[in-house]
Amino acid sequence: MKSLLSMEDLTNEEILSLVKRALDLKNGAENKKRNDLFIANLFFENSTRTKKSFEVAEKKLNLNVIDFEVSTSSVQKGETLYDTCKTLEMIGIDMLVIRHSENEYYKQLENLKIPVINGGDGSGEHPSQCLLDIMTIYENYGKFEGLDIIIAGDIKNSRVARSNKKALTRLGAKVSFVAPEIWKDETLGEFVNFDDVIDKVDICMLLRVQHERHTDNKEKSEFSKENYHKNYGLTEERYKKLKEGTIIMHPAPVNRDVEIADSLVESEKSRIFEQMKNGKGFIAALDQSGGSTPKALKLYGIDESQYTNDAEMFALIHQMRTRIIKSPAFNSEKILGAILFEQTMDNLIDGKYTADYLWEEKHIIPFLKDKV
Repeated sequence: MKSLLSMEDLTNEEILSLVKRALDLKNGAENKKRNDLFIANLFFENSTRTKKSFEVAEKKLNLNVIDFEVSTSSVQKGETLYDTCKTLEMIGIDMLVIRHSENEYYKQLENLKIPVINGGDGSGEHPSQCLLDIMTIYENYGKFEGLDIIIAGDIKNSRVARSNKKALTRLGAKVSFVAPEIWKDETLGEFVNFDDVIDKVDICMLLRVQHERHTDNKEKSEFSKENYHKNYGLTEERYKKLKEGTIIMHPAPVNRDVEIADSLVESEKSRIFEQMKNGKGFIAALDQSGGSTPKALKLYGIDESQYTNDAEMFALIHQMRTRIIKSPAFNSEKILGAILFEQTMDNLIDGKYTADYLWEEKHIIPFLKDKV
């Protein structure tokens, strides 16, 4: 087995072979079971889709998945990434999936004798996301040659942009970018004006604004979600200009009314939730503590001035959860379970307690998050 660290580790033939095999599996082909292998997922950055998609895929392959949590590991005692990984190798782990905030973290792991799958390295690359994006495109078009693709968003800080640019260009697509001046990386390729190309593209791919990677005070202080959406987001006006057959993609999580208008996330042209399905299902984290709720609401455009106490704040966050849960795309084909706080369990959706609604209406397993 070899490591998958960058899309450059795969030839065009290998990419196409993986995509076709994935489509076969999606359509019911049998997996080869490997219950002789042990695997560990080391996520040093937050993740829902990538982490849970890997876990589901690993379990479907009958791999032995070894639990690893950074917060309770010897990393907290100062152990290096290499020593952590070498320890796991020596106790019998056969493969590692790693997400880390450091670009090219894997260079320090060259002495490992077990393969590493890169689940995302800083603003470097994200090969597994790239593969499922490629799968979604192939599923819709059956080709890459001649496709015109625009990638809009925080390009400088996006590992998805780098992986997709490399692979899709090699496969014959034309890839160009849209971004504010401060988030451009001219080494990646051509940057264009969104409105000059919106009516010509086959694929409009939107990327999340990476607030957690912004270190420049100017980036933080001058950002306005309204201005960003107007100039660089997929507005309803731009959507109307898309040609017939164009598809919309986003690796998620989505900031609604920032990268894309809320009304367009599940529009006819959108393949956003289909991308998640091609990632093979996940656990939805719908828990929200009082400390993180204001931040979550702000990402949805609700400022702290719009509520006066905790009761109003939690009522607003429950409205947001309800909209997510009732979405047709929020179903048991894509989502295995949902994590809830006790307060959420006590709230109602269409006259039913949230947990009852999830199971009886959506056939999604509710999990209660313990107060620790």
